[in-house]
Amino acid sequence: MARVLMVQNGRGGGPGRFGDWLAAEGLTPEVVPAYAGAPLPRRLAHDALVVLGGGYLPDDDGRAPWLAPTRALVAEALERDVPVFGICLGGQMLAHVAGGTVRGRHGEPEFGSTPLTLRPEAGADPLFGGLPERVSAVEHHVDAVTALPPGASWLVESERCPYQAFRVGDRAWGVQFHPEADAERVRSWAPERMRSLGLDPAELNRRAERDEPAATTVWHEVARRFAAVAGA
Repeated sequence: MARVLMVQNGRGGGPGRFGDWLAAEGLTPEVVPAYAGAPLPRRLAHDALVVLGGGYLPDDDGRAPWLAPTRALVAEALERDVPVFGICLGGQMLAHVAGGTVRGRHGEPEFGSTPLTLRPEAGADPLFGGLPERVSAVEHHVDAVTALPPGASWLVESERCPYQAFRVGDRAWGVQFHPEADAERVRSWAPERMRSLGLDPAELNRRAERDEPAATTVWHEVARRFAAVAGA
């Protein structure tokens, strides 16, 4: 049975439904709460790697010393062609390791359910090919990828943040959004913080509830496809 290493970078940034979907496809997710001091393996002995989100830049080693060994695992996965799926910080880390650029507090922040557009390049992609051209996903970021790695395939964009999804090589994907997050995750956000950002918590919750059925179908399919790649 294929094993998937899932690196958790924050208390509230667990694998959520994405881990459940991988498990339903016969994979064994092994979640390491690195943010809490759980040790990461020095070498990748798993069939796939998922790096989850967190409130750091990919090289913020002073505040998050586990990021350096996580980057090493991403680099090893790329070198050995082990499937990778990076979410938010994880997607930024994939871009960083592969030679792209990530900037802190860049552009306009995105929070809550956000419209996304699939680019033509997504048509031939193993995970994104054939998905609806217009989709939505939960966002929660102020940092962003500002330049893709050399040779990366640009798959998905949004109005505020161009690089929403990309592929490096044949089997490594990074996304800026949170396919693992549902409307319940949005409801868990502190209303005071959302208001301090100029956002209406009630409207965020309403949009998340409205968009969840269609979004769930799309991101479940992406998880199923990644499981197929990881188990191949």
